[in-house]
Amino acid sequence: MHRDFRKKARIVLIDDNYEHLMGVKELLNLEGCYDVVQTSTSVNTGVNMVKKYQPDIVLVDMNMPDKNGLQAIHEIQRLGVNTKVLALSAYDDADLIFRAMKVGARGYVLKTMASAQLICAIEEVISGKIYLPSALSLRFFEYFQKSVKEEENSTDEELLSSLTQREEEVLDLLTQGFGYNEVSSKLYISNTTVKTHVNNIFQKLQVKDRTQAVLYAIRHGFDKKRKAKFVSI
Repeated sequence: MHRDFRKKARIVLIDDNYEHLMGVKELLNLEGCYDVVQTSTSVNTGVNMVKKYQPDIVLVDMNMPDKNGLQAIHEIQRLGVNTKVLALSAYDDADLIFRAMKVGARGYVLKTMASAQLICAIEEVISGKIYLPSALSLRFFEYFQKSVKEEENSTDEELLSSLTQREEEVLDLLTQGFGYNEVSSKLYISNTTVKTHVNNIFQKLQVKDRTQAVLYAIRHGFDKKRKAKFVSI
């Protein structure tokens, strides 16, 4: 199950709960295949230890007094060392798990979980894998899907909001099925100006042609927003 015992994995522990810190240290020492090179109850000191000793893995408590665990993970990542980070927490908060993984943690373990699970998590992370207990995996995945969807919607709104008022007017007419000549006539601008606006719309919406621009606008409710904007005026 474990790696070759002849080469012990070097570990740094960062946790402000001294009793828990010593408990984990004792557990790892009893396993015989780990070398806890340093421990710290402070993020700043712990990060310096990681920089100095460059361990295989560092276990970081998410709730620290001087800096939170997310800041600790971020600072460790900035060191540019090959140390992998395993987050420890008393909270099964999906948002916290997501943010910890996003800033660089390779695994997330609850402090209340059995010792065997902690060892399993360490082994998985050291071997280059990602570790999430099955109890947290589904919640993390659901939160991840929700976050990605919200991010996509936010990006879509930003792209549409980047259009100028005139570009919105041109796109609005295109979504209604009018051709370039008709747009030119309705807005009292030249065909060349219409084409310039259309090219700007293509670039801002990241589409290649008129059909894609119209579909993008309809799919993201541009026509409804335009009507609502007109009514409010």
